[in-house]
Amino acid sequence: MTDRVVLAYSGGLDTSVAIGWIGEATGAEVIAVAVDVGQGGEDLETVRQRALDCGAVEAYVADAREEFATEYCMPALKTNALYMDAYPLVSAVSRPVIVKHLVKAAKQFNATTVAHGCTGKGNDQVRFEVGIQTLGPDLKCIAPVRDLALTREKAITYAENNDLPIVTTKSNPFSIDQNVWGRAVETGFLEDIWNRPTKDVYDYTDDPTFPPAVDEVTITFDQGVPVAIDGESVTPLEAIEIMNRRAGAQGIGRIDVVEDRLVGIKSREIYEAPGAMALIAAHKELENVTIEREQARFKKTVDQRWTELVYDGQWFSPLKKSLDVFVEDTQKMVNGEVRMDLHGGRATVTGRRSNTSLYDFNLATYDEGDSFDQSYARGFIELFGMSSKVASSRDQRLGL
Repeated sequence: MTDRVVLAYSGGLDTSVAIGWIGEATGAEVIAVAVDVGQGGEDLETVRQRALDCGAVEAYVADAREEFATEYCMPALKTNALYMDAYPLVSAVSRPVIVKHLVKAAKQFNATTVAHGCTGKGNDQVRFEVGIQTLGPDLKCIAPVRDLALTREKAITYAENNDLPIVTTKSNPFSIDQNVWGRAVETGFLEDIWNRPTKDVYDYTDDPTFPPAVDEVTITFDQGVPVAIDGESVTPLEAIEIMNRRAGAQGIGRIDVVEDRLVGIKSREIYEAPGAMALIAAHKELENVTIEREQARFKKTVDQRWTELVYDGQWFSPLKKSLDVFVEDTQKMVNGEVRMDLHGGRATVTGRRSNTSLYDFNLATYDEGDSFDQSYARGFIELFGMSSKVASSRDQRLGL
């Protein structure tokens, strides 16, 4: 029986050419798998047919939008996941769901190998291959661009020589990856980190310099998940899509960062994540209202470690699963509403209310009705500063 290779297929030049390239290099049949994570663009049936026209023996299309939003984006929201305090894991959080469907297809079509279109310089090769070997330990991995010397120039020549049904003459200066959680742009003139991004870099967001009128939005959360916007019930996918439109119209969620890649190099990345950044801002503020102080302090450490694990391709790791349990426990009381003004590139919280709030007006107020007994403060301060006081006395005695 001829070997079979499952290829993560986007419909673009490189993965279209890879179908025949893999066949010639390995003698294997290629099954193309396209996973819809809300990236937009071409209809997936068009993408599927192109894969068949390029020589795939099977073409499998998975609509994973709801799954991606609910099972991958929502955990990222619950952890307020921002790598280097900036990047909301746009690409990193999508790779595990793609891997899941690649491994599923490999089992369904009796394939021995999974292929992806990543280079040897980026993070995604790690995310794909670590995920694949975790979910399918018996599967092998290949990367045509990295392992089979498939360059863009060779891809264009191959496509022209074989009359493949793809446009090969248009040159896009950028490398773009997008899904419903956001959009990532790199390469081209952006590699000079002094260069300012031009207008054509952006697609999910409008220029915030001359914004429309303030857009006031109220987001309702249940256990850390947005369940309604302005009183209208939404699914996680709908919440992200609505906030992408509304926050994007105000230019919210533009990120320009020089990022520490897993492979050890620094890379300039431009991200657009209007919905993600607005939802994270709202979620953070609701946590401030509903999570106890020490729990909240520790959660920041967990959030950062969770984010690093996912960035590093460790979605399916034991530690990440353990951290998930802690995060889920913290979200039980993250219920309520957050009101925000979306305007001119900023999502500004203007109100919050919750039936599970830890904010006690009578304890917080300085006006009539104050229930805080200020006489407790003196003894508290004495005890709180005791260890420092004792240490300081010793140091002064020793002349230190």
